This record gives sequence, C-alpha cells and structure tokens, in this order.
Amino acid sequence: MEITTWYLEQTDPAQLVPGAAPAVPLEVNRAHLPSPELSRFLYTAVGGDWFWTDRLGWTWQQWQDHLDRPGIQTWVAYVRGTPAGYAELDGTRPGEVEIGYFGLLPQFTGRRIGGHLLTVALRRAWSLADGITRVWVHTCSLDGPAALANYQARGMRIYRTGTNTVTLPARTPGPWPGAREDGGER
Repeated sequence: MEITTWYLEQTDPAQLVPGAAPAVPLEVNRAHLPSPELSRFLYTAVGGDWFWTDRLGWTWQQWQDHLDRPGIQTWVAYVRGTPAGYAELDGTRPGEVEIGYFGLLPQFTGRRIGGHLLTVALRRAWSLADGITRVWVHTCSLDGPAALANYQARGMRIYRTGTNTVTLPARTPGPWPGAREDGGER
C-alpha cells in the first residue's frame, strides 16, 4: 500500500488558530508522573485503529525510559473523568517541539474535542521551554480522516510531503484483538 506522509509546522505561536469549544465538557490535564501503563493505554486506544505499531513491542522499561526524558510531556483530555484523547509532546531537541502522538479514542470523535485538544497541545508546546522556534508534527494517510484538516485548521502548514510503500497486516491491531464489533477493521 502506498502511504502519503505530511510534515506540518508552526514557526510562530501567533500562527495558532484556536479550535471551537468542544461539544461536551472537557478537561485537559498534564500527566505529571511518567506512567508506562497510562501512555501505552493511550497509544493503543487511540492508535490501534490506525496501524500505530512502532511502540507495540516496547517493554515497560522502554516506555519508562522514554517518558523520563526531560522535555517529554503527556497531556490527556477527559470527558466527565474518562480519558478521551491525548497529545505527547517531545521537546528533547533544542528550539523545537514535536507533537509525537495526538488523537482521540474512537467514541469521542465528532464532538469538537480534537480541535480544542490540539489548541491546548500547541499552546503547551510553545511554552515548553524558552527559545522554541518551531512546533511540528507528521501525519499520514493511515491516520484518522480528520487529522490533516485539524492540523491545518489550527494554523500548521505543510513543509514537506513524502510517499512510501508499506506492507500492512490484513487488520489494524485495534486496542486489543476483537475489541470492535466489526472485528477491528476500519
């Protein structure tokens, strides 16, 4: 399958276009304590339907080592106490912050949560450290159908596009095997 990857960036915090208010009460909080269990849950719950597989084989210690690095922050959106989505910020490179992972759990899409969560994530990215000159993200044609449009609507601009061919399994990994009534297929 041919995959298109888009790389987007903001080079000034003034480029941020805030998203509309969410359609449901929403809290966005930083997970201050590095938690491999929480991060792996968010990663699989959000990315399981979109072929996010690069971290599935990580051990608990690999997750812990990653989360312990200065500049890594996890921001979690909650609807009435239930995790609805997250953003992982990676500010480990001087002068820039990558939105390493971003997305919503499937049952929370279509409620204007994504635009609001991305607004919060971008604001936090710009304030992560002094001297930030760039916030960037990449998304691909395997990600959720609203991903690219959401990044662009928040004022991020494409600076590079690439394509490559990958072999994918017949089904997405899902949050766990058989989690969806349709057998995990998207």
